[in-house]
Amino acid sequence: MAQLNGGPYPPGDYPVVIVGSGPGGLQVSYSLTRLGVKHALLSADEQPAGMFRKFPFFQRLVTWSKPFAPVERGTRRYEWYDWNSLLGDEPEQRALVPQFMDGSSMFPARSEMESGIVEFVRRTKLQVRYGCRWERTRQDGESFVIETSDGEYRCSAAVFAVGMTEPWKPDTPGMADVPHYVDTEDPKEYRNQRIVLIGKRNSGFELADGFLPWARQIMLVSPRPARLSVIVHSTAAARARYLQPYEDHVLAGGTFSLDAAIERVEHSEGVWRVHAKGTTKPGDLTLEADRVIACTGFSVPLGDLPSLGVATFHQDRLPAQTPFWESASVPGIYCAGAITQGSIGLKKYGIPSNSAAVHGFRYNARVLAEHLARTRFGVEIPRRSIPPGEVVSHLIEEITGAPELWHQQSYLARVLSLGPKGPVDEGVSPLAHFVDEDGPDAVAAVLETDDTGDVHPCVYVRRGGKVEEHLLPGAPMHDFNTAEHRAQLSGWLKGSLP
Repeated sequence: MAQLNGGPYPPGDYPVVIVGSGPGGLQVSYSLTRLGVKHALLSADEQPAGMFRKFPFFQRLVTWSKPFAPVERGTRRYEWYDWNSLLGDEPEQRALVPQFMDGSSMFPARSEMESGIVEFVRRTKLQVRYGCRWERTRQDGESFVIETSDGEYRCSAAVFAVGMTEPWKPDTPGMADVPHYVDTEDPKEYRNQRIVLIGKRNSGFELADGFLPWARQIMLVSPRPARLSVIVHSTAAARARYLQPYEDHVLAGGTFSLDAAIERVEHSEGVWRVHAKGTTKPGDLTLEADRVIACTGFSVPLGDLPSLGVATFHQDRLPAQTPFWESASVPGIYCAGAITQGSIGLKKYGIPSNSAAVHGFRYNARVLAEHLARTRFGVEIPRRSIPPGEVVSHLIEEITGAPELWHQQSYLARVLSLGPKGPVDEGVSPLAHFVDEDGPDAVAAVLETDDTGDVHPCVYVRRGGKVEEHLLPGAPMHDFNTAEHRAQLSGWLKGSLP
């Protein structure tokens, strides 16, 4: 029910309006609140947590939170091991998801994740206008008007954190009749049945793993071979905890992982037939099954934003964005949460960002809030001067332990300006912005994993408008505080420090 009487954020004028109370919207709201930027946070839902109240279907997440880690829980470095909690500045606001985990797995159950998010809202006293549905959007001069079920909200900057929540299927003939992942039933309903799962990413392997004890046979189908996180060194591939079906395929246990392009799907007299052409191994295939499920992913529910000129890509599933997650075609419209994967970054070694998941986009949200506060509302972000003799130690400390850099490799960077007044820590910034935009002399430090799986630091040094890239060696225990690393970094910065 909409909170028309006495609810927070009544319709009216606000500098910023955030749409969505999933973890992305909540993190932006929290960060803007800490920066003193007035805003409204609206949600069509009746409580926070977004998709985690419904998915993943088989309950446990693919991102871990380790109750016990090599560092103290609640510290900044602990975020490296806790991929699911939102970021709070006060000790009682940190590392909340592990507090609800029952110890049976380092992957939180969906209910444990939801409890952690709800507790974050309670402890931070975040205000959300629930039951307020975004319906339409229009521009009025330099303002945006967000039309909702409760009334109109006017703002100069609108942040959409609505998630990739719209089930998506390709327009393959017959695919419209195929149930989507979101329509999955209780696994017992698939007892002793042949199942074709269209798609070999996490949702496909999740269902295959959950169906293994029940199904007679499982066939996963997509044009390209399965990409496995442990092989391609990226969380954007199928995660190891769902790989029992793949092992079953490799060991000829009855499950099949097929590389084939689907031409059409038919359903007649209770039998599904999937017609496909082999890709890795050419040839025609006709797969007969009792059930077919489209594990083909999601798109962003953009509403009428494309009619305002918001450009999209990836089969219109994502809005095109700048490095600071602003619409590439409509200034003033921003994205938060899983949608920020639409800001591609450099993709070094072909590895994308982790912006599709909480452990990546929570940092994007914090950087976005600072960017909005500084560039649109004149908020001075405190910056710390670094004595020249401490610059190398400061950068070594960051590349060794900064969770932002570990979780958003080759995407977010720790930036130090090297101007006439001496080195200044400029905070965390998108690496693509540092590389592509002009600016004063500065250094940006990142972590990256190459195509061999080697994890190493990389620094970008800008002098006189030109950027040079320098790779530091990896280290077996990921400890870069060595004489070799210090000497190389000092050499590259020589001449840039007073």
